[in-house]
Amino acid sequence: MRESLTTKCERFIRNRDVIKANFKWDSVYIVPVCASELTGKNIEADSERLLQCKKLVDENTGVFSSFRGNVKLPIITKLAQDDYPAQKLENTKKIYEILKKYFWGSQYLTLVATILADMVYVDEADRYAARGKRIYELMKKEHPFLTSGEDGVFAVLMAFSEKEDSELIADMEACYDILKGQFSSSNSVQSLSHVLALSEGTPEEKCKKVFTLNQELKNAGRKYGTYYELAVLGAVSLVSDDMKALAEDMLSVDSFLANQKGYGFFGIDKKTRLMHAAMLVAGDYSKESNTGTAAITGTLAMIAAQQAAMCAVIASSAAASSASN
Repeated sequence: MRESLTTKCERFIRNRDVIKANFKWDSVYIVPVCASELTGKNIEADSERLLQCKKLVDENTGVFSSFRGNVKLPIITKLAQDDYPAQKLENTKKIYEILKKYFWGSQYLTLVATILADMVYVDEADRYAARGKRIYELMKKEHPFLTSGEDGVFAVLMAFSEKEDSELIADMEACYDILKGQFSSSNSVQSLSHVLALSEGTPEEKCKKVFTLNQELKNAGRKYGTYYELAVLGAVSLVSDDMKALAEDMLSVDSFLANQKGYGFFGIDKKTRLMHAAMLVAGDYSKESNTGTAAITGTLAMIAAQQAAMCAVIASSAAASSASN
């Protein structure tokens, strides 16, 4: 395995273990996604800082707030990356209120607020929220039964695109039509089409890269997940033109993870483990990507994929919690 990937993998495990040690009752699926976000930014998880940020959230949000529950740890992770976490939380809350003018309040909307707080000043948020709402309505017009609250995350990210609204939707729909011939889950295909629409290239070119990478993994005897994992496969396919090399890197990382605590027989399943490998590989390639529009759109696509994974684990964690009650 390449040295940079080894370094990233080792940091990911350290970050996961630090987060897990301090948030024992959080979902085993949410913790790695949070660890991956820190790792992608070359940040070492710090127990004291994480707990300080937890205290900030506890003291500044209500018990039944959308900032609690399964979204709380992702918020804490975001705050821990900032030099001024108290101000970041205050800005995030203000942006959340702005978003509520256009979308129903939810944990997914809280995720959107944390993303916007990283990308824009509070007084700029309304412009992106308004455009995000327009894009969301266009999505819903195309897929009234598929489009739901979590798609608002993608819609607001698309508001940062230089493409026209109509161009984004046309790209998204073209990708959706191509992808649905290969993958059966309509929701997952829609999320993947959102990620691809944020990137450069024709729908045919982008979908071909996803299909080729998926086939390379199959050729190596591994089956990549075709549900919430799909959006991450799309994002990693965008960081290089060499799908064979990408697949080899993913498999190297997957082999490393397979020997780590928590990924064994009684741990996280193989498909989720391979998705974690994809996230780590995408993060490693992203630092080598070009500057300019391609880099910006690639970053947006990766953020979208991470949020797709986060939305999915939040939804599944909520469902598991309801089933146990």
